[in-house]
Amino acid sequence: MFQQYENYTTDDHTTWKLLFERQEANLSGKACTDFLLTLSDLGPELVSDQIPNFRALNKRLWASTGWTIEVVPGLIPVGEFFELLSRRRFCSSTWIRKREQLDYLEEPDMFHDIFGHIPLLTNPTYADFMQKFGEIGTKYAGNPAIERQLERLYWFTIEFGLLMERGQPRIYGAGLASSFGEANQIFSGNISILPFEIEKIINHDFRNDVMQTEYYAIASFEALWKSLDGIDALLGKGVAAQV
Repeated sequence: MFQQYENYTTDDHTTWKLLFERQEANLSGKACTDFLLTLSDLGPELVSDQIPNFRALNKRLWASTGWTIEVVPGLIPVGEFFELLSRRRFCSSTWIRKREQLDYLEEPDMFHDIFGHIPLLTNPTYADFMQKFGEIGTKYAGNPAIERQLERLYWFTIEFGLLMERGQPRIYGAGLASSFGEANQIFSGNISILPFEIEKIINHDFRNDVMQTEYYAIASFEALWKSLDGIDALLGKGVAAQV
């Protein structure tokens, strides 16, 4: 599959602009420093004025960390997803939500996939973490219990993870970075921020149809990358609880 850029309508580009400008402003003081820097550095390939052209964006990604965008029709089997991550290919849809859907979607669209995920894939440490995550997922492909535990780790890190910067929580997870409402909820005082503990995370169930109320924070991307040594050893020894 590939992006058919000429098929985007004026309304599609307008929706992208509304989402981008609103969330870029909203993340000031909420997102981690590296997310804000990498988002800024991806201009002019990733800007508010128009839907990004994947061909141009891929050139920037490849030059930065060797990652590329893999166009998919929607959600794909978890084993296939992990295998693509292991080869530094990040899955993205090419459709954009309707204007009346700015704040809620049942499954991720291109704004979530690109605005939320792609900037940090130009950060070398985070890019290495994502590839290693995919390698571990591929190693345990076909084991439903372990795949479910890895899905939980993905959810509470890559989608809804927080970094602590100068003692304050800051967003790096794409589900937070691309969501106006949930990004604001982090700072509402109505959620719990938990210390990053691998065994708790992989056994922590989640729902994908509501905003989260519990999040996990880690000190740095270096610590996040190193944590995968722990998860691999934990799963490999069969220590993790059965789902």
